[in-house]
Amino acid sequence: MGDEETGAGRAVSLRHTAQLAEGELRQVRELLDAAFEGDFGDEDFEHALGGMHVLVHEDGGLVAHGSVVQRRVLHRGRALRTGYVEAVAVRADRRRCGLGGLVMARLEEVVVRAYAVGALSASEAGAGLYRARGWSVWPGRIGVLGPGGPERLPEEEGSTYVWAPPGGGVLLDPTAGPLYFDWRDGDVL
Repeated sequence: MGDEETGAGRAVSLRHTAQLAEGELRQVRELLDAAFEGDFGDEDFEHALGGMHVLVHEDGGLVAHGSVVQRRVLHRGRALRTGYVEAVAVRADRRRCGLGGLVMARLEEVVVRAYAVGALSASEAGAGLYRARGWSVWPGRIGVLGPGGPERLPEEEGSTYVWAPPGGGVLLDPTAGPLYFDWRDGDVL
């Protein structure tokens, strides 16, 4: 699961945030700012750090990125170790070429090896990619364990996707209660 050359001037790497040089982090931030057309704030970038990053370079330039970070999700009385996918982006001129799927495949390998479940919050533009890969919209309530206690996040309902790795044995049941995610700055206004 390390660095690999995939031919045609393409290199794919999987590295922890601590292994990325300052210049690489700056390139990731620039890609994210461009891909999300300025709708990617400092808190969003902070949420993408501290875990594993997939970087796709073509001819030396960064064309795609995604990361997976650890979060805890409280469900059915259990705190589940969750691989939360963040900051999946593909440079505009390289979209619809399979790079998003390549990034997700590598991130899913991390989830399979290290987490009980996967989760992410999808934009309308990205939702099709996740559905095609077997991720499903959580049909129940979503909340956060905030500084003042549990708080519902209705704006995340309908856009939060979950994925149970094959053979993982974790049953997510929307009839058994909400998913409560651990607190991060920016989660509740």
